[in-house]
Amino acid sequence: SFDATLGAVKRALLATVLAAAILVGAAAAGGPSLLDPPSLHLRAPATFKAKFTTTQGPYVITVHRSWAPIGADRFYNLVYYHYYDNEPIFRVLPAYIAQWGINMKPPIAKAWRYAFIKDEPGKQPNTRGMVDFAIGSGPDSRTTQIFVNLRDNSPTFGPKFAPIGRITSGMGVFHLLYHGYGEYAQSNQAGMIKYGAWWVHKYFPKLDWITTARIVH
Repeated sequence: SFDATLGAVKRALLATVLAAAILVGAAAAGGPSLLDPPSLHLRAPATFKAKFTTTQGPYVITVHRSWAPIGADRFYNLVYYHYYDNEPIFRVLPAYIAQWGINMKPPIAKAWRYAFIKDEPGKQPNTRGMVDFAIGSGPDSRTTQIFVNLRDNSPTFGPKFAPIGRITSGMGVFHLLYHGYGEYAQSNQAGMIKYGAWWVHKYFPKLDWITTARIVH
């Protein structure tokens, strides 16, 4: 019913406000905080693995810092501090790419929207299973969004795309992800950033989600 839907939305908004208050408190206390991108500055190991658990099962990304040190360090910090927990895989184009990386707490998403890192030359080809940061239209535009190549995209993605690692377990998960929205969800990123999880669940209810992302050894 309308009343029930309104009640659910209000509860989601209240949860978002409370979460934001907790995050603000953590940031004010000093130390690493997802609300303060420069405070997350760990150096990634030479090689590490990140396990993503999703609504369709787990997959593992093995990252090699030597391939793209700036990107590897950014990714390591995002996973280490749980940036990718509880967010949708919002762009799934079969036989092309699958993409995620917008935090579902609006204060965090806004904090990272323009937290750019510099470009670096691609040292590996964008073959099937390789993992990259998405880039914008201009230089030095990588932030938090990640995509997996679902085919050999080397002819499409030139050296400006620098793979940080590749899927070493669970590649089959990407064939199970919901892809019926095509580019529509991708084109509504502004709503995701502004309103967060409740908005995505309301307007894109069929999307698959990452539940947790963790560094594993």
